[in-house]
Amino acid sequence: MTATLGFVGLGVMGGRMAKRLLDARHPVVGYNRTRAKAQWLADAGLRLAASPREVAQAADVVFTMVTDTAALEAVTRGPDGILAGLRRGGVLIEMSTVSPEAIRALAADAAARGAELLDAPVSGSPATLEAGQLSFMVGGPETALERVRPYLTAIGPTITHVGALGLAKAMKLAINQGLAVQMLAFAEAVVLAEKAGVARERAVEAVLRSVVASPMLKYRGPFVLGMPAEAWFDVGMMQKDLMLSLDLGRAAGVPLPTVSLTNEMLTAARGLGLAGYDFAVVFDVVARLAGLAPSVKR
Repeated sequence: MTATLGFVGLGVMGGRMAKRLLDARHPVVGYNRTRAKAQWLADAGLRLAASPREVAQAADVVFTMVTDTAALEAVTRGPDGILAGLRRGGVLIEMSTVSPEAIRALAADAAARGAELLDAPVSGSPATLEAGQLSFMVGGPETALERVRPYLTAIGPTITHVGALGLAKAMKLAINQGLAVQMLAFAEAVVLAEKAGVARERAVEAVLRSVVASPMLKYRGPFVLGMPAEAWFDVGMMQKDLMLSLDLGRAAGVPLPTVSLTNEMLTAARGLGLAGYDFAVVFDVVARLAGLAPSVKR
């Protein structure tokens, strides 16, 4: 029999993930804090629940994809939280970007209920997700991973088991800091070329055809010519990840100077009133400092 899957957190990424599970013909019950934003999934066949607890009570495997540690605590704990309804023998797949410590504490509480937890953050964007190219980093028991592998591969084809519980979160932080640092370097390259006389559009084209063009830059670089209407990953979300990364670096004795600088540039973006835009808007900070027109028309 096909397992019933639960999904808590149906935002920009979570909603698209749930849709891929529906497209793979898995029964899915879900919860989103703002119910109206998940109506399109209900129209596609997802059963909307009234609480995270109700999702856990109905599902064999529960996915969570929320914004931060506070949001994770809100949907997992308390009388209406996932832990209150989690089935014995169930699996909780936690995909949010939070600290390794937070995920280990949650795993201990899931184990007390006879359930297992995997931390399984993802690398990718709405574009890579919709193209079926999302990748997972997974921490936790390999036996639990094998049980849920078919559901993960319905979302994205690449799964890397990185080791013990919590290590996938650490790996995710290490990757996400690179996204922000790359974006700042890209912004500096485009602004330098433009200031020297190259048209912005041509500068973007040239960099994205060069050896420095990573997959992330190829889909996010064009944002400096015009931001998307809906932020894929806004300034506040990226700063949350960078602060977690800096905390991890201090604890591990790893200096992260470029991460610190990028974080300050994103603070400048917030100061300019750009917090709601995708973190690629760091370009506007560099452009304004250089006396050039920003990408966001205000």
